[in-house]
Amino acid sequence: MSPSSPSSSIQQAREALGKRLREIRKDTGLTARAVAAAGWHESKSSRLENGRTPPSDEDIRTWTRICDAEGQAADLIATARGIDGMYVEWRRLESAGLKRAQESVRPLFERTHWFRFYQSWVIPGLLQTQDYTRAILDTVASVRDTPGDTDEAVAARMERQRVLHTGGRRFAFLMEEWVLRTVIGDSATMVSQLGHLIGMTATPSLSLGVIPMGIVRGNAWPCESFSLYDEKQASCELVSASLTVKQPSEIAEYAKTFTELAGIAVYGAAARKLITSAIDTLG
Repeated sequence: MSPSSPSSSIQQAREALGKRLREIRKDTGLTARAVAAAGWHESKSSRLENGRTPPSDEDIRTWTRICDAEGQAADLIATARGIDGMYVEWRRLESAGLKRAQESVRPLFERTHWFRFYQSWVIPGLLQTQDYTRAILDTVASVRDTPGDTDEAVAARMERQRVLHTGGRRFAFLMEEWVLRTVIGDSATMVSQLGHLIGMTATPSLSLGVIPMGIVRGNAWPCESFSLYDEKQASCELVSASLTVKQPSEIAEYAKTFTELAGIAVYGAAARKLITSAIDTLG
């Protein structure tokens, strides 16, 4: 049931790139040894073709020059850089400030029409109140020692919520019940946030499912938080990094996982009852 691990996703992409390099070499009738004559050991050619060593830009330029395929170099380099971009450490992403990290996903949100979010950590960003977002980003800023632009980052996330009401988009949110009971900020922040969730269940374009604690899970085990954007991209939140997946077969795995999790969630009045229960525990 679980989607592939981050390392598996990246390795599959590297292997696909290596296969392209191998095909280019074979199309010219060259052996791996002949390509290695460029100045590296023959074993490096094998590692590149099998995806064990990621090629540098210069490796690709050299490979395509030897194989008389220089016209493919730019595309191959872009593919290789895309693989590097699949796994981005939070510290690297947020090094220029939390505001920029928040704004970096704006183009993705603007071009997406079907959003699916599963959260096993916190309330999904598009459903967060300003105070809840501030509590999260204050913690991020403290833990990761980011530039002090929390106010601007909060404003950027609130601005992003406009997509909920524009462009005929559809939204499906799933979260584990324990997310409702995890106190972010303080009790007042959580009561306000949970009340906001109840209000959002009336939004026509939005479905909100809560997976109850204690339910028989079957195949729908909890996993890392992830998002699906149409059928084109999956994004996964890891402890230290963000993972972007664009391979159709892997996107299909995440979509299947979402469907399985959605199958054990409760909606409507049943979901609101769980949210209200979480509010009651906060007094």
